[in-house]
Amino acid sequence: MQLYNKLSAKERAELIEKAGKDRLTLSFYKYAKIENPQEFRDHLFIIWEALDVLGRTYVATEGINGQLSLPADHFNEFKTHLDTIDFLKGIRLNVAVEQDNMSFLKLKVKVRKKIVADGLNDNTFDVTNKGVHVGADKFNELIEDEKTVLVDMRNHYESEIGHFKNAITPDVDTFRESLDIIEDDLKAYKEDKNLVMYCTGGIRCEKASAYFKHKGFKNVYQLEGGIIEYTRQIKEDNLENKFIGKNFVFDERRAEKISDDVIACCHQCGAPADIHTNCANDACHLLFIQCDNCKEEMNNCCSVNCKEIYVLPFEEQKELRKGQRNSNDIFKKGRADHLPYKKDLRNIFQTFKDKDV
Repeated sequence: MQLYNKLSAKERAELIEKAGKDRLTLSFYKYAKIENPQEFRDHLFIIWEALDVLGRTYVATEGINGQLSLPADHFNEFKTHLDTIDFLKGIRLNVAVEQDNMSFLKLKVKVRKKIVADGLNDNTFDVTNKGVHVGADKFNELIEDEKTVLVDMRNHYESEIGHFKNAITPDVDTFRESLDIIEDDLKAYKEDKNLVMYCTGGIRCEKASAYFKHKGFKNVYQLEGGIIEYTRQIKEDNLENKFIGKNFVFDERRAEKISDDVIACCHQCGAPADIHTNCANDACHLLFIQCDNCKEEMNNCCSVNCKEIYVLPFEEQKELRKGQRNSNDIFKKGRADHLPYKKDLRNIFQTFKDKDV
């Protein structure tokens, strides 16, 4: 029985094109106790492959985290299947703001230790004692309150292209880095401020809110369903949109436009830009922001060196990669030293404190 993806991304793209069906991109998560993650993972793969589901899903003893695409005409069947699983019955599915049939090109269902790499020892605090979930209307009200501290729980390359007005955007590369930094830098506000958090779809805030309550924050709130659900609600209920720019997403689309504001710049020339790309040199693959002019001039590469390598014959490129490990630059995601207009490193918490909130 096939329990893994066999088709390449190129082969899958050709099949999607040939099928001519509109596909839906969506995401969901649920913290729940799963006794046998491997068995559950295999069950999901078999059902989902038959429904032509693609995407990336993590399963762990603590729950499930899925980012998927599927043919729109299979949605009801997919939802019916989820409803047969006790802890997923009636779960909210965050449907993407902008759709793209090629958002995912492989089905990957993986067993992990955790569904989000948070670096926390869950046995040291009550993970069920979470913050108050709020919808878009209440969220808008809270973030206008002078007693509120609004924190973006995403990484720097996500918030760089879009965030809520007046939000603290931690200058971190990973979620696990942000937790202790936020707790330490905002400890003076534990008693008398509202700690309001948001992320892409809500999953990071789910664990973070319990952690910060454990650390002594008295008034903890999180945006229900994250930026994706917020966008749906403001459109449906005709509410004021307080998010500026784009929402970074972890699929081939890379981002969804929430407002027309362009708040970032090209990392190579400094012109206004908010489109992330990966360096075309497979030995680099650095994620960075590149405008159309630099894309054309640099052949979709992040440096002159990568551009020179990229034009070499494929076999020659492969030979150069032999025995070479990925540069640390690949993990910097837009902050590699050779990018002259990379995001400024600054102490955003100090800037916030200087406002004397």
